[in-house]
Amino acid sequence: MPENSYIHKILAGAPGGPALFVFHGTGGDEQQFLGLGRELLPDATIVSPRGDVSEFGAARFFRRTGEGVYDMDDLARATAKMTEFVQAQIRALKPSAVLGLGYSNGANMLASVVFADPALFDAAVLMHPLIPFEPQVAGSLAKRRLLITAGRRDPICPPHLTNRLDAYLRAAGADVTVEWHEGGHEVRPNEIEAARRLLSAEPAKGA
Repeated sequence: MPENSYIHKILAGAPGGPALFVFHGTGGDEQQFLGLGRELLPDATIVSPRGDVSEFGAARFFRRTGEGVYDMDDLARATAKMTEFVQAQIRALKPSAVLGLGYSNGANMLASVVFADPALFDAAVLMHPLIPFEPQVAGSLAKRRLLITAGRRDPICPPHLTNRLDAYLRAAGADVTVEWHEGGHEVRPNEIEAARRLLSAEPAKGA
């Protein structure tokens, strides 16, 4: 069944409250962001899937052939599978809002789902995403709130690609905020605070 297609953890929140889907980075697992999700949104139900691809023992959501070189066929497979997983969880939970947060490979997975189904998430936090291709957004992202966080010296996610992703999302109608820090690929406190602000904000009327 789609809701069980990934090994995952669920932390129950307030009935009828928001659902926050969290996506780990390479080498993480379904435990990595459960605590952060609960810290950011205490009343939300936190849903955390584990990537189903192993790269030398490190869990990922899709395959790659090198640093920044994606297996696009496997990305398409993973995107379809993850979209179905999220949709199934939404049907079961009936949340008031659907939110997402991903880091690194998890941010790339979340971004790909957003491209494929722009209406699925009300808001999403993409921490250090790397999108080395021109995304095709299947519709409008109007009224969708997106946060990109990035390091100005990130060796994995160069700033010019972060800026390009920002431009793509804005062109699709999204309300985009970019939060920078002066470091690399690590997550810093200002990113966490920016995520808290985005995820705890009231959704736009009609969203």
